Order: sequence, then C-alpha cells, then structure tokens
Amino acid sequence: MDNTDNPIEAGLGFAVKLDKPGGFIGCDALADIKVNGVPSTRMLQFLLQDPEPLLYGNELIFLDGSEVGHVQIGGYGHTLGGAVGIGFAELDEPLTAAMVNEGTWQIDVAGVLVNATASLKPLFDPAMEKIRC
Repeated sequence: MDNTDNPIEAGLGFAVKLDKPGGFIGCDALADIKVNGVPSTRMLQFLLQDPEPLLYGNELIFLDGSEVGHVQIGGYGHTLGGAVGIGFAELDEPLTAAMVNEGTWQIDVAGVLVNATASLKPLFDPAMEKIRC
C-alpha cells in the first residue's frame, strides 16, 4: 500500500476513525469513498495453485479472462506451499466478496497464465486463530 491507495480499498477501513475529533487530512474524501459501499478497486492476496512459479511483483492479474490489475509484491509462502502476492484489482463495478471467491483468477507469470486463489482475508490464518494462541 502506498500514498495512491486508500484504506477502504485495502480492506483497512476498520482502522480509520472517520469521526475523529478535529478530523484528518483526507477525511472527507475517505468518507465519500466509504458511503459508496463496496469499492470497485480492492486489495487482494493471491496464492498460485501451481507450487513451481514464483511471484516478484508487477505480474498482471486476470479475472475471468480480463486483465484487472497487477501484483505489487510477491514471494514464496512456505506455510502455504506456493507463491503468494498482493495486488489491487479494479473493475467498472463493485468488486464484491462473491466475485473474489467465485471468479476465475489467473496471474501472468512470464507470459504463462497460472491459476490462482484470490482472497480478501489473509491466506495464512484468516480467522486469526494462531495469533490468539
């Protein structure tokens, strides 16, 4: 996440207090984004279904055969058994959780489309059970 992204699209809206006394720079813009409901741009995590290819960043993201974004950072998830990446996908309509969970996601790795699992939640310990031990 960088200064061109916002917490709502990154799934961090819970960490922003819009009614903070005195407000903050960008509060009105963020409130406008939040009031519109589900954003059309969302930060997602990806796990390649083939354990061999690696992700480094800047790979293209495809949803149901259409290019929708790019991986910003990638690496190997040893506990997940494959390459993982984080990137933003953008549509012309709200990108709902159902679309994320039910869509056919692929990542272009060196010119080869590799099937991927996409998630709005962390792929490792999404229910945060291990962190609460």
